[in-house]
Amino acid sequence: MPSHHLPLLLTAFQHRFRRDLEAMSRHLVDDASVGWEELGTDLLNGAPYAIVSILTGGQKWPSRTLDHLTTADGAPPVRMTVTDATADEQDMQWGYVLYPEGIEVISFLHEDIGPTVDWDTDPLTGFSDNPALWAANAPAPVVRHPYVTVPRTTPAPLPAKRSPARPAARR
Repeated sequence: MPSHHLPLLLTAFQHRFRRDLEAMSRHLVDDASVGWEELGTDLLNGAPYAIVSILTGGQKWPSRTLDHLTTADGAPPVRMTVTDATADEQDMQWGYVLYPEGIEVISFLHEDIGPTVDWDTDPLTGFSDNPALWAANAPAPVVRHPYVTVPRTTPAPLPAKRSPARPAARR
């Protein structure tokens, strides 16, 4: 789901991999012998604590590959290569393609291509999980910001002023 995966991938690119797309691709594509079961918070290593805390709610979980699979005939599993022909067979609903300019998000339920989300996008941006909104000829569907934050341009509120102490009234 884009609402979950895009923030992790954007944060990983910007912080853990320090904008090195080759290093990120090597980790996510080349180093996974079969594929990924789950992307974890280890992708957020090096990111500011505030971003990690907001994205994860303070929880930690590891990324897990599909290396533990066994096949029906006992042969070692092979890399999961997703193509137009195999996407349906693998029950894939979403695809993410890494490009120098950003991440292409593909809803396999509706399209074979999708919009590209720029690498400079704020990882705290909210994205829709509605597959119909991820059309190739439209911008990425941003939804209302899911995190309650104070805009950086807003000055900090001043403390309330106390009225000067008055002497007690005499009767």
